Amino acid sequence: MKASIVLNPGASKRLIARGVAALPSIRAAFDSGTIVITLGTTNAIVAEELLGESVDRGAFAAGFIDDRFNVNARLGEANEIVIRDGKRIDIDPQELLNSLSAGDVVIKGGNAIDPWGSVGVLMASPTGGTVGRYHAAALARGLEIIIPISLQKTIHTAIDDLAREMGSAKIELCMGLPCGMYPLTGRVVTEIDALETLFPVEVTQISNGGVGRGAGAVSLLMTGDAAAVQAAFDLAAEILASADDDALEGSA
Repeated sequence: MKASIVLNPGASKRLIARGVAALPSIRAAFDSGTIVITLGTTNAIVAEELLGESVDRGAFAAGFIDDRFNVNARLGEANEIVIRDGKRIDIDPQELLNSLSAGDVVIKGGNAIDPWGSVGVLMASPTGGTVGRYHAAALARGLEIIIPISLQKTIHTAIDDLAREMGSAKIELCMGLPCGMYPLTGRVVTEIDALETLFPVEVTQISNGGVGRGAGAVSLLMTGDAAAVQAAFDLAAEILASADDDALEGSA
């Protein structure tokens, strides 16, 4: 059986969050470990799925793109969400970094995904911001890094090439804040990965974009046995019907 679906940005974020929450490594860390959810509107929805409570998405972002490369006016109102042994905790950032160990997970969103599945994140901060604080430490300790990102952010240039070309000191003209590009390493979770985690289906991207409520939409083709495809289709339809608009359209 085949089915095609359309996911607008809000629905994509919610579906990706469901897929992230269902990953075995996330479930294990939730039960007996630490999950660090860094700033980002998709990550805010991941936190909602894990905690079963709403998150102030308008504050839970550092940078975003509207008609320029922008910084969130509410930056500083929200910090990373840390879940330890199934409960949200408040912890000093340095103490948190010192306490992370095998089995813990860091969740970091991205701004671009290239044709080879590599993900990059824009950096307006001269010290690298969130990615500078957590990514190297996670790799140094062998932690799993989960990267939730929509296929809406697909680009056609290699992330590594962009990382060499970009940088705030290299860009003379910019609409907003000049940025660098950091290549992320970790397990990428797109709409395709989410559906294939949740259901025994094969998923292929059909197209990007749309108009009206479908602006920025991702369209997908699902293939599998009838029961699995129907269940995946029903979930996508349910999420699309209930998805709200992004608090910060285009944010990481």
